[in-house]
Amino acid sequence: MNKCQGCGILLQTVDPKKIGYAISENDKLCQRCFRIKNYNDYKLVTQENKSFIDVLKKINQTKDLVLLVVDVFTFNDLSIFYKYLNNDILLVITKRDILPKSLNDDKILNYFNYRCIDKILISSYKNYNFDYLFDLIKRYKKTDNIYIVGYTNAGKSTLINKLIYNYSNIKPIVTTSILPSTTLDTIKIKLNDLTLIDTPGLISKGNIINYLEPSMIKKIIPNKEIKPITYQVKEEQLFNVENLFKLKCSKVNLTFYLANQLEIKRQYKIIDLKEKYQQINIKANQDLVIEGLGFIKFTNDCIVNINCLKSVNVYTRKSLI
Repeated sequence: MNKCQGCGILLQTVDPKKIGYAISENDKLCQRCFRIKNYNDYKLVTQENKSFIDVLKKINQTKDLVLLVVDVFTFNDLSIFYKYLNNDILLVITKRDILPKSLNDDKILNYFNYRCIDKILISSYKNYNFDYLFDLIKRYKKTDNIYIVGYTNAGKSTLINKLIYNYSNIKPIVTTSILPSTTLDTIKIKLNDLTLIDTPGLISKGNIINYLEPSMIKKIIPNKEIKPITYQVKEEQLFNVENLFKLKCSKVNLTFYLANQLEIKRQYKIIDLKEKYQQINIKANQDLVIEGLGFIKFTNDCIVNINCLKSVNVYTRKSLI
């Protein structure tokens, strides 16, 4: 049997309950990808990072160029990629259209201080900087194989489909979804004289999307430019974001960078419901990040208390904006 052209999994026609099931041996898509593409009907498949690390080790044995794809809005620590890869890495920072247009591109690029032969800021949705990206790929490649790696939902498959659409006569074929673990195995796609190799996304267990229903995942992922919301807080107040997290703070200026469709409720009178809060010390011009959801920028030193799902990563970093 062949691999599914949508997610890369080996096709099988025996067991409808197992991944890779196809109705016919002539099918090019497994039923999971078929339903995602045609009905937006997503079936969760749990993947382990061990298989992804095995892919990185295999890539490291080659001289192939690697596109390390990073979501500019919800990016994670990239150290695991550098632990296993000594290849030339082109850092591709996606979803430029999500951040305010007023923000300078060079400032964003300078923020990502990682080892790479070059870096570029793109938007697949807006087709932004793709000619430049394609030129960089051709400039830096040592072989005809180009690997695309990154965390799940970083935009790898969408990027590949846009390259196919822009620079070939082939219809985009890789399955895309805002939900996690869409690509299940490596997928090879011919693009003129190049072979693009899509890989399963690395899963961060601290990402909030792992713990939400699909309807809420669709709500937390921005689909257009974010409109920051700034508050000046004097006396202690509580901010409740769709019960995804609650933040107590006082004597601070803060700006929320979240999907526009999320509702922020500001409470002046705090009722203690005996919920558990994590206390965090924040320095001026730091972001408080709720992984997979967004971030809050603080302009002065303060102490905040946050209540969030226990398994979700909450941390501070130097302000992105």
